[in-house]
Amino acid sequence: MLDNNLNSPSGAAEDGRDRPRQSQSAETRPLTDREVPLGRTSGMSAELHAWLDGELPESSVRKAELSRDVELWSRVNAETARRRQLKTPAHLQASIMAALPQVAPQPATPWFEREIVVTPMTAIASVVGIAAVAATITAIVVNNGR
Repeated sequence: MLDNNLNSPSGAAEDGRDRPRQSQSAETRPLTDREVPLGRTSGMSAELHAWLDGELPESSVRKAELSRDVELWSRVNAETARRRQLKTPAHLQASIMAALPQVAPQPATPWFEREIVVTPMTAIASVVGIAAVAATITAIVVNNGR
């Protein structure tokens, strides 16, 4: 399989034909085409974890570098507490209950009570498979008996 380099810096394709060059170089591309560093990628500090677990008071983690994280998690906790207090409206609950079927669905038929349909090809393949297994077992028994 041929691996064509469609992004050749020279502007030529693998087959030798020239492609039109891109008008913008890598340095002048818009910012959205470049990687943007996300800042601190090492994760949360141990102090912040301890505060979230309830092991440290908030005042001990309100340092300059952790104040933004503390504010974020304080807002997340406040929003979570607010949403826990929400109740489902009565009309929504009524519409859900009305959409449920009035009769309980019947359980599926057990596998041993289902109808078995055997096509001619399935029957032939089954017979050939059983014969092959029987021949293999017979050969093993005969070779071990010697």
